[in-house]
Amino acid sequence: MSIAWLCERMGQWANHPAIVWNDHPYTYHDLLARMQVWNATLNEHDIGPGQVVTIEGDYSPNAVSLLLTLIERSTIVVPLTHSVAAQREEFLTIAEVQVVVSFDDDDRWHIERRPVQVTNPLTHQLIERGHPGLVLFSSGSTGKSKAALHDFLPLLEKFQVPRHRRVTLTFLLLDHIGGINTLFYTLANGGTVVAVQSRDPDVVCRTIETHRVQTLPTSPTFLNLLLISEAYQRYNLSSLELITYGTEVMPESTLHRIHDIFPNVQLLQTYGLSELGILRSKSRDSNSLWFKVGGEGFETKIVDGVLWVRAKSAMLGYLNAPSPFDEEGWMNTQDVVEVDGDYIRILGRRSDIINVGGQKVYPAEVESVLLQIPNVKDVAVVGERNSITGQIVTARFNLFEPEDPNEFKRRVRAFCRGRLAPYKIPVKISITEYEQHSARFKKVRKPL
Repeated sequence: MSIAWLCERMGQWANHPAIVWNDHPYTYHDLLARMQVWNATLNEHDIGPGQVVTIEGDYSPNAVSLLLTLIERSTIVVPLTHSVAAQREEFLTIAEVQVVVSFDDDDRWHIERRPVQVTNPLTHQLIERGHPGLVLFSSGSTGKSKAALHDFLPLLEKFQVPRHRRVTLTFLLLDHIGGINTLFYTLANGGTVVAVQSRDPDVVCRTIETHRVQTLPTSPTFLNLLLISEAYQRYNLSSLELITYGTEVMPESTLHRIHDIFPNVQLLQTYGLSELGILRSKSRDSNSLWFKVGGEGFETKIVDGVLWVRAKSAMLGYLNAPSPFDEEGWMNTQDVVEVDGDYIRILGRRSDIINVGGQKVYPAEVESVLLQIPNVKDVAVVGERNSITGQIVTARFNLFEPEDPNEFKRRVRAFCRGRLAPYKIPVKISITEYEQHSARFKKVRKPL
């Protein structure tokens, strides 16, 4: 039983709420009882060790108890959510899924069998170990989604160390490494995960108020939307003790505004990748983008200004791409960083850097300035090829109110003078009505 230690802990907190779903609490006893029901159901459907099983759902009691049961039975789990509906068939094919268990809005389930044989050597390697597995698909925000195959046991090992018990909102989705981390950290420490029906700022703030949420794990993009909506003014958020942010570079202007609004809330930058898991981190202070990363089971090094990580919990490999690890197990994260003693500051992904005549431009730095312009709701900065300078800086804007494009361009360039070096000021400016973030609330820099 690969998670006997976790089930034993959950039994100690039997009457404590483990999940709040649709505003109704479900205890640890409820989850353990549902696991027994799932074991019987999976026996009836002949679903056992080594089979590849997709869970289509969110943080409902049945979905979470099924996830625990599938780990216990040493299956390979492929969590998917409605956010990837357009890529569903592609993902099922890549992962060689044999069983799909889907959940509706009332937590009712349906089991679908697929006539698929597992052929991927990495999956066979995991099956031969007799260990449970996890397949996570990257967001594809800058290219094609990759399928990372994990041995679930090393991922879960770090949660055996007791830590803080908290009431935590499940902002990050169940098919995201951050969502998996949130769920198991909480269950391993007797906390409560509070599910939300949508990631709308008002819904999130209302949920925090109603259930006295202490921890909000989220992304810089959502925090910017929270500022824009001013939903934080309409609800009592005094229970909040910790806001963690990751998945993308935080604009400094957004961090400062969040700190001003929540001066008594700790702001913590997190760091993790689908390929490696979530590293432990410590921000220099709540108003700083400098932080430490590492912790037990992780090693880090900086090579030519780029962060490399070696992790005990690293994936076995991609199911649909070459391995990103070198012969010693190190992974080039492609994140360009500055270093100050034990602290680092992430400047951006190497692939996002814009090279203007030999000068490097980091999109997040430019976006941090552009987000301060009146009437700007959101912005994405990307590079575009240019025959003279190699690349130019371009900016796509979302506005609150319609504005004459030519007048808006003049305002943007006037605002940037004195705030940005001339080569960093956007040469091409456009206005779009399309959202510029994914369902995971991560900035989308590829063409809309």
